[in-house]
Amino acid sequence: MAVVGIIGVGNMGLGMALRLLDLGHAVRVRDIDPARERLALSRGASVHADAATVARGSDALIVAVVDAAQTRQVLLGNAGALQGLARGTAVLLCPTIAPQDVEELAAVLARAGVDAIDAPMSGGPQRARDGSMSLMVACAEEAYARWRDLLADLSSRLFHVGTQPGAGARTKLVNNLLATINLAGAAEALALAQRVGLDPAATLAVIEASSGQSWIGSERLRRALAGDPAVGAQVALLAKDSTLALELARGARVDVPVGRAAQNLFAEACAQGLARQDDSVLWRWLADRDSV
Repeated sequence: MAVVGIIGVGNMGLGMALRLLDLGHAVRVRDIDPARERLALSRGASVHADAATVARGSDALIVAVVDAAQTRQVLLGNAGALQGLARGTAVLLCPTIAPQDVEELAAVLARAGVDAIDAPMSGGPQRARDGSMSLMVACAEEAYARWRDLLADLSSRLFHVGTQPGAGARTKLVNNLLATINLAGAAEALALAQRVGLDPAATLAVIEASSGQSWIGSERLRRALAGDPAVGAQVALLAKDSTLALELARGARVDVPVGRAAQNLFAEACAQGLARQDDSVLWRWLADRDSV
């Protein structure tokens, strides 16, 4: 069993922490929200004052914060994790960030003798909790072999997508562009169903058994129809991720008109004050909008 540090015990980070604790790993955590730290502590993790302290004594460190700025801060900032990491340890970079940011941070870690594992995740908090989320891993073959058992403990859907950090980030952005498209399309279709007099729940049941089905559409819209108040993934996250995906497409000189339309919809939802709400709210927002 390993000693694993986790920086960021939000929805996904806490799910991973609980999964590792169940399997017998020791888990050390740090979060900017004391309530999240207390929750992790109540379940058996140890809480530490800063990222450097978490890293000190950890065999591997999972970074599960929101964006590149936060990732850079917890690794390289004041009392950052790099100050506590020993040579031969590993850092799993799990946030959805731009490939160039992953490459830059991986190079810094490599110079310190730390295995940099580009490991964005997908699947939501419950899948992080039960170990069935997807991990898109990019790292050297030697590092993958060294840390495969830990990665497999975190994910039963483990994909080694490349040997250079950055490939995982590119894979995640492609996936999340499609997730943005799928959720926007599902919410729009169900809003149309309601506006033309159909029962949304009955319509979703048909879609789930037919060609329009998507996992994210089913998961989000089922919760929206049930009035589930939990915030699993904020609207702002897919807005951010789809923006990064469009930047990736522009850099590759690839036109993605459907992705651009979906990103615009999420950006508009954020501008209308929905950024911090669960992204399942998209259906209700579209259904309630004035007709064009």
